[in-house]
Amino acid sequence: MTGESDAVKTVAGLMALSARTAPKAVGLDSIHIEILTGKEQEKLGNQMIKVGKEIKMDFFWINGEQVKVSDVTLLIGVEGRKGLGINCGGCGHATCAEMAKAVKAGKNAKALYPGPNCVMKITDLGIAVGSAVKTASIHNVDNRVMFSAGVIALQQGLLKGCSVAYGIPLKASGKNIFWDTKFAGH
Repeated sequence: MTGESDAVKTVAGLMALSARTAPKAVGLDSIHIEILTGKEQEKLGNQMIKVGKEIKMDFFWINGEQVKVSDVTLLIGVEGRKGLGINCGGCGHATCAEMAKAVKAGKNAKALYPGPNCVMKITDLGIAVGSAVKTASIHNVDNRVMFSAGVIALQQGLLKGCSVAYGIPLKASGKNIFWDTKFAGH
């Protein structure tokens, strides 16, 4: 374990704090956060690679390789299938009660992100993720927000009750592993 790796773990904790304290619609916190390292992180990466090859989405397996070599992976998800009772219609239904009926009907329960989802809660997730990566940036930790890692985390049951999630692998190294541009002669 290097000093940089230890520092990245500390930053992951600060990122979790930023996500937790980020503003939430009507003050209701439906955000779930997990920090993965070691075997848990490797398992996530391996499953991303496997699924990516099965569904022929290259970015899943490329992202999986990046997760496996990262120092830490932060997962942030939201319980998006529970309405807030404000009947905004952003989910595509006139009321939160209608959205709840659609959730219960389970028409797209097998989707990568099952819906419908409350648009306010999805906004909460976006603000939480943005707050977390802002914290990583402040501390100069390379990171990348990954849909693919979130999907697999949900499939593995790592964020109980969540319907939408993102994974954010973190790495401290001399070159950003999430940016693979190569220059001639290097």
